[in-house]
Amino acid sequence: MLDRAKRISVYQPEQVGLKFPELPTFDSPAAERRHRQERLVAACRAFALQGFDYGFAGHLTIRDPERPELYWTNPMAVHFSQVKVSNLILVDHDGKVVEGEYAVNRAGFVLHAAVHAAHPDILAMCHAHTVYGTAFAALGKKLEPISQDAAAFYEDHVVIGEEAGQVAVEVKGGNKVANAFRGVKAAIHQNHGLLTASRHSIESAAFWFIALERCCQQQLMIDATGIAPRLVTEERARYSREHVGSEYIGWLHFQPIYEQLAATQPDMFD
Repeated sequence: MLDRAKRISVYQPEQVGLKFPELPTFDSPAAERRHRQERLVAACRAFALQGFDYGFAGHLTIRDPERPELYWTNPMAVHFSQVKVSNLILVDHDGKVVEGEYAVNRAGFVLHAAVHAAHPDILAMCHAHTVYGTAFAALGKKLEPISQDAAAFYEDHVVIGEEAGQVAVEVKGGNKVANAFRGVKAAIHQNHGLLTASRHSIESAAFWFIALERCCQQQLMIDATGIAPRLVTEERARYSREHVGSEYIGWLHFQPIYEQLAATQPDMFD
């Protein structure tokens, strides 16, 4: 990870010394746990603002810093806008709720537990049943590099055709999804929807989910014209991905979202 001076020199040339988001440091596992919980809740609230709710579908997870075999997730059948620190649940890879009063979403357990178990480096994961992501997933194809934003996912997402359209309640379905997450931050699950994962933070996973949904919407709009778009070249798409598609940039993009939520929805810290 770049140190502060190098990050600012790369992303904010000639602005060293001015206000800039700082990556957090922690004095204890408890402090890091609270931080992860608050950001998980903020991600849920951000999904609510984006209209990503669909009944009780949708699940976001982040590993516990002290017990990485366990992960925090949103409670079953609680609207994204009503998720708060106090109603989060802690779940193991077998789907057992270790802490908390609410049940766990079985589909969320199968997919997320499989990814977390197969990839110890993945800290966080997001999934929701969204309008444009679900529609685009029915096409069974990858995003094209139609813009700088879409290029952030160039060669960094996959299409999963296995178990397409089938409710993921069996472990084998989760394992197939997990196998697809080697070295990428996003997946389009055919006839199901979008999934993102982060080896950095829940903020990064949440922002890249929001961005992926937006890119799917733009791709569908372009496809509807019937005109073939002018694509970003492979070389430029890779360059853009390296500069605007990193875990750090995803984290950075989420910071104004978090600050806005913290200022307007303080109940999320309850």
